[in-house]
Amino acid sequence: MLVRDAMTTVVLTIGPTHTLRQAAALMSARRVGAAVVHDPDTCGFGIITERDVLDAVGLGQDPDREAVAGHTTTDVVFAAPTWTLEEAAQAMTHGGFRHLIVLNDDGPVGLVSVRDIIRCWAPVRRHPVELAG
Repeated sequence: MLVRDAMTTVVLTIGPTHTLRQAAALMSARRVGAAVVHDPDTCGFGIITERDVLDAVGLGQDPDREAVAGHTTTDVVFAAPTWTLEEAAQAMTHGGFRHLIVLNDDGPVGLVSVRDIIRCWAPVRRHPVELAG
């Protein structure tokens, strides 16, 4: 199975000047654990995750004052839609992260997470109550 089969194609993209609270609210509203951060000044892409927001708040930083730019991972490993899920999982394991931005020639086309990979690899099991009914 390939990354394009597992990835989420609705990508939340925010700017580096968004506050952490704004980023958290947008991620929560869309029920995603990461957002692509696009910096028009550098034409580059980074990523901010729920873990980044949690770490900042845990350190006592003010989510209404802290800009996403200070918490964005810019040294990003990108996946291609044609990668296998094994390649994506290996990159995540090696890098110690849970999300990959999926790029094609035009830019980000999706995000793939550990959860997406597990969903594809794990067989769907019915709950025992459903089986009895």
